[in-house]
Amino acid sequence: MRIRTAAKTHPGMVRELNEDAIFSQSITTTDGTPLALLVVCDGMGGHLGGELASRWAIESIKSEFKDLFSLPDSHRTVQLSDAEIHAALNPDQPHPTALLPASELFQRIDRAVKKANQVVYTYAQRKPAEAADAGTTLTLALVSDDLALIANVGDSRTYLVRDGKLIQLTQDHSLVASLVAAGQIKPGDIYSHPQRNIIFRSLGSKNEVSADISEQPLQPGDTLMLCSDGLWEMIPNNRHILKIIQHAASLEQACEKLIQAANAGGGDDNISVILASFD
Repeated sequence: MRIRTAAKTHPGMVRELNEDAIFSQSITTTDGTPLALLVVCDGMGGHLGGELASRWAIESIKSEFKDLFSLPDSHRTVQLSDAEIHAALNPDQPHPTALLPASELFQRIDRAVKKANQVVYTYAQRKPAEAADAGTTLTLALVSDDLALIANVGDSRTYLVRDGKLIQLTQDHSLVASLVAAGQIKPGDIYSHPQRNIIFRSLGSKNEVSADISEQPLQPGDTLMLCSDGLWEMIPNNRHILKIIQHAASLEQACEKLIQAANAGGGDDNISVILASFD
């Protein structure tokens, strides 16, 4: 499949500082495999702590996957195999593909999240004046061909758009989510609950952290949406989100219109969104 991506972040209507950080990169490997790394982090903490935490986490995760996304040196002489020469001369035919095992992807994501947590936690301990209470949520998608591995820590989310439906793939590590699961409040109450900002899990708050990691097979026509809570909290109607994505002329326009809708809904928090479509 082919991957197309777009991403946008905005401080919102209330806060001057944007503590969100995002990263989106997609390539086609030399053997023809579509590969993408998508990350949204929502930082928290006073005196620049949140801004620093989200950026540290992004940079740490990027470093763990840099070997997968490093592009070949255009000045280096290479020798092509017969299969590669055939593929270059016949671009309409499928390229040979060597998929990374899902088990290896899982292990790399787990390692990347743990390393990012250590980076934020250690720096916050060593530089308390700058980032004493620094932390960040994380939602991540690593896509290899027709498989996405989704990781989540906190209440940033990843959704799947398929067959006219918006499906939440991640579960929030928050107080209100646990109350909904226990049947103590209704799902719609999470948008107005006085303790809706309390989360149980984040990068940097403890020496160790574990991420929820799941597999999501992909098919042509699918779209992944990764976002911070500044988007989904301000647009509580999933049908509104779905309509924006479906009716936009491009992924870039969809990101822009989602940001506008979140700001129109109050813009109480920083807003970030990444869209990735597959065809």
